[in-house]
Amino acid sequence: MREALFIKKNKDRWLRIQSKPSSDPDELAADFIQLVDDLAYAKTFYPSGQVTKFINTQASRSYLDIYKNRKEEHNRLWRFWKYDLPLTIRKHYKVMLFALAVFVVFFAVGFFASEEDPGVAREFFGDGYVEETNRNIRDKNPFGIYETGNSFFVWLGIMTNNIAVALRIFASGIVLGVPAIYEAAKNGAMVGVFDQMFAAHGLGLDFWMVVFVHGTLEITAIILACGAGIIMGKSFLFPGTISRLQSLKEGAKDGVKILVGLLPIFALAAFFEGFITRLYNDLSLLTTLVFLLSVLFVIWYFIIYPILLGRKMALSQTEEEI
Repeated sequence: MREALFIKKNKDRWLRIQSKPSSDPDELAADFIQLVDDLAYAKTFYPSGQVTKFINTQASRSYLDIYKNRKEEHNRLWRFWKYDLPLTIRKHYKVMLFALAVFVVFFAVGFFASEEDPGVAREFFGDGYVEETNRNIRDKNPFGIYETGNSFFVWLGIMTNNIAVALRIFASGIVLGVPAIYEAAKNGAMVGVFDQMFAAHGLGLDFWMVVFVHGTLEITAIILACGAGIIMGKSFLFPGTISRLQSLKEGAKDGVKILVGLLPIFALAAFFEGFITRLYNDLSLLTTLVFLLSVLFVIWYFIIYPILLGRKMALSQTEEEI
């Protein structure tokens, strides 16, 4: 094929790639492969031609575009944790406060109801669990239940169960968010009843220092999962100025973001329960440190940081408008 014919045949495609490179990774890769084929052909038949230099330049640019795109993909995970998740929580902070309020109110209900009627604990946890806990308290090892079982399998089982529960809570939000509210209430009452089991024996402070080694992250994640379910229900009930279907899609998308962000939180909480909480007798300094760091992390990442980031974004937007 003559050089002029080769140029005429492929010129339009080369110019398109040069002026309007595709943003789709698959199309970008396909264009690059085609350019490499063209370059091989040109080097074979027109090694000193200007077209060979032109194609070589285009192939180099295409390669750099692919590299830049891959770099951006690698940074997506970092961007998700640094911006997307905190801003989503900030966007729906009223829903999250509502879920927290429901949890706290029913925590108090469960605590005082169990104080009035110790049988409430048996309704929540069953006779076997309550008897074992009371036996551990009599044996001066009140939280001995956390020392049982293989650490790895405890971690794996709890992590799997909690993630499944969170997924179910979020999915239930489609029913106008009511089941998610119920789950926040139920979990709050359950923790309140559990606290009273130990507070009744003068172990109220010990309960927080031991159970919340893992419970700080676990309960925070459960509350946020309930919030994610409520967001989906709220988006359908109160669509605002957009269509109800579009609002539901956006609510579901935000809920999924929160849920994805909670997966490593559940994994870490389960790890603490399987490997760290059981050390409260032998390494109380370590368990206390984990508890305090967990509290600081929750306060910073889920409360303070989203507020600061939201204000920063709002300020930047205002400056751009000015």
